Amino acid sequence: MATTVSDGGQDANRYRAAQLGLTRLLVRDVRGLRRLILPSRLRESIPDWMTVMQAVIDQYARTSAALGAEFYDGQREAAGVPGSFTVPVADPPPEGKTESGLRWATKDVWDREPEQATEAQQQPLAVRLEQAEKKAEQVAQKLVADTGRATVIDAVRADRQATAWARSAALGACAFCKMIASRGAVFAQDTVRFEAHDGCHCGVIPVFRGQRFEPSPHAAEWARLYQEHAAGHPGSQLAHFRRALAEHDPNPLPGAF
Repeated sequence: MATTVSDGGQDANRYRAAQLGLTRLLVRDVRGLRRLILPSRLRESIPDWMTVMQAVIDQYARTSAALGAEFYDGQREAAGVPGSFTVPVADPPPEGKTESGLRWATKDVWDREPEQATEAQQQPLAVRLEQAEKKAEQVAQKLVADTGRATVIDAVRADRQATAWARSAALGACAFCKMIASRGAVFAQDTVRFEAHDGCHCGVIPVFRGQRFEPSPHAAEWARLYQEHAAGHPGSQLAHFRRALAEHDPNPLPGAF
């Protein structure tokens, strides 16, 4: 008898909660590293801060990957598929990728000539450092979450018993995430790319042979709203879908993505 799997199942919700908990700990630690940036010695202290940030992100990325592997193993067991499989745990983000993200986060900190400075770069240093910290949190969160998501997607790709994957979005997710989640298990086994933005907490739900994907009630409602209000507007589907959610979806909608 075929089993069913859903983006709104207890396992999916527990996994999302675990990754959210990991994010909260990550942000706490990232904020604690702010003290390493010395306003009077930016050129010396920011590289040191970046080195420590890399180590913290790597540590949390490994935990995120472990959570992803544990979730995949549990989903595979629940599906009752035959044979054994070892999840290929994703590596932490490469050093260059983390460095690039952190350089972006701190790009407005540096003093510039008034005629060359943007509005953000003309703010007092304390304001610029505060904004840099917020951006660094976003960079760290995405890198860590992506490692967990990559672990599940890589497993789907490598496992002969897996056939597809679906996106799992929280009730309070943005319009983009809800739109993608409404599509269900349309992502084939060899679909590697997972579109995610800063602050995205969406998960990946693997689907196995003989298994049927059943969308959660909220994902089914998002699909209905998309078909009714957005599908007929090529090129502006997301804008129409966002408007439909604002008018008809009782769940909170964060800032536009």
